[in-house]
Amino acid sequence: MEKKQAIELSRLIEAWGDSHSLHFQLDKLDSINNRLENFHQWTKNKPIIAGYNITRLGENSYYFLFIDWHRNDHYYLVIYTQNKSTTLAEIRQIVENNDQMELQWKYNPLKRDGKNDQRKAYFKQVFGATTIHIPLPKNSEEVEIFIERLFKLCSNRVKADRIVEVFPLS
Repeated sequence: MEKKQAIELSRLIEAWGDSHSLHFQLDKLDSINNRLENFHQWTKNKPIIAGYNITRLGENSYYFLFIDWHRNDHYYLVIYTQNKSTTLAEIRQIVENNDQMELQWKYNPLKRDGKNDQRKAYFKQVFGATTIHIPLPKNSEEVEIFIERLFKLCSNRVKADRIVEVFPLS
């Protein structure tokens, strides 16, 4: 996504966070010179627009980073697990669909166990497609549904990644 799109999304998220959601808590991450300090080795020295720890109250939380992931002036929404061990989504593409701007993300597991085809098949069967579209919020009132959809994407990603543990397939 373009830098201006990342700035606009982060602005909307902050405005939403200031409105005191009943279902989520938003904590903005501190940055120094537009860089995160001591977050994760993959983020070291990469330009960041903003970063947040977003918690669904009483449940799970994720880190949302608007970051120049490859240091090429293309910004991503990168979503990390709460323990920062890995990313669940690296979303850079914004597409227009029926006059609506949407984030586009494709489930593409890269595990090294030879079972990625089974993960993809499960994801597609259960969630309808391997490519997910999430409409961008147009104002702060639409941010909560946007965040809900991103949480769902992460949950579905985790389920698909772990399906071979639940149903060992040969």
